[in-house]
Amino acid sequence: MANTTKQLTATQVANAKPKDKEYNLADGRGLSLRVKTSGSKFWLFNYTRPITKKRANLGLGTYPDVPLAEARKRREAARELLAQGIDPQHHQQQLKEAVKNDAENTLRSVTDTWFEIKKQKVSKNHGQKLYRRLELYLFPALADTPISTLTAPQVIQVLKPAEAKGNVETCKRVISWLNEVMTFAVNTGLIHSNPLIGIAAAFGVPEKRQMPTLKPAELPEFMEALSYASIKLTTRCLIELQLHTMTRPAEAAMAKWTEIDFEQQIWVIPAERMKMKREHIIPLTPQVIALLQRMQPISAHLKYIFPADRNPNNHTNTETANMAIGRMGYQGRLVAHGLRALASTTLNEQGFDAELIEVSLAHVDKNTVRAAYNRADYIERRRELMCWWSGHIYQPGKG
Repeated sequence: MANTTKQLTATQVANAKPKDKEYNLADGRGLSLRVKTSGSKFWLFNYTRPITKKRANLGLGTYPDVPLAEARKRREAARELLAQGIDPQHHQQQLKEAVKNDAENTLRSVTDTWFEIKKQKVSKNHGQKLYRRLELYLFPALADTPISTLTAPQVIQVLKPAEAKGNVETCKRVISWLNEVMTFAVNTGLIHSNPLIGIAAAFGVPEKRQMPTLKPAELPEFMEALSYASIKLTTRCLIELQLHTMTRPAEAAMAKWTEIDFEQQIWVIPAERMKMKREHIIPLTPQVIALLQRMQPISAHLKYIFPADRNPNNHTNTETANMAIGRMGYQGRLVAHGLRALASTTLNEQGFDAELIEVSLAHVDKNTVRAAYNRADYIERRRELMCWWSGHIYQPGKG
């Protein structure tokens, strides 16, 4: 006849007293109560490991925090794992590790790690705007959410109010960046798969809004308005330099004297300041040289060509040109970035080589090998284009 262990009663467990040595009270099926000399009691499950076949003990909690009935439930759960060939102790360790990982790998912490890499590939200005949008639209509700628990419905619910306000394009961008974070998490082993891949389909199609700009025929009116505008000389020169060089507002506002080569008459913008993270060389026309010479008495002794008013050691705000253009009466008609579109339209209408125009706008040539091979030639060919454009700015229709 097989030996059977008589089950414990709740009274026996409660009345178990400490002795000179630790001892166990068996409940059967591997469960026992360990009574220590101090009087503390805790539950143990003794079992055979599935792979090594060695005996092991699994702690199931202390008494009375874990009463007899709960200890038996935990024992049966462990036996069910054993029936599937799973070591319950290893399983418990994995659960603890998962909880720890969830606490450490929240959306904010993983995004911060991803952003350290992302910001090396985009301009500083673009990177700041990117991160700020994630802060505004995702972090208030999801910053502390473990990335492993993020679900599509959860994220969609968070972004829907922004869509309802008409910020569809912003939602699309936030979703795109969020998916980059999730892909990063997959590639670094933090999660097994990305459940957010298709969530953009839950949002409408954003209206295509062109950057406000002027028609080529409106350039004379703008130049006249600029000449009479009640703005600082530094701001006027900034707007003109951006117009002549076809640069982005941030690229012009953050221009440094060390980037200007007066001898070769070029402006070399380093890769870290460019949107596409590639060095951009701009041939300087006589008109641009004159603008820079006009700025020399003001800022040649400083780091930046266009210094900030309050702190001359810093550059002017990247929105300075934009705000000035708005105050000139062009609110809704033109933004600083739209000056690039004005140049592009004019040059294309005049029949200039489309590829030269794209390079002048710092749009990356998809054929990078060709771009590198043609670089030197492009600079001189672009110099002709830029000289025509500079002449046209001051004498529209006569270039």
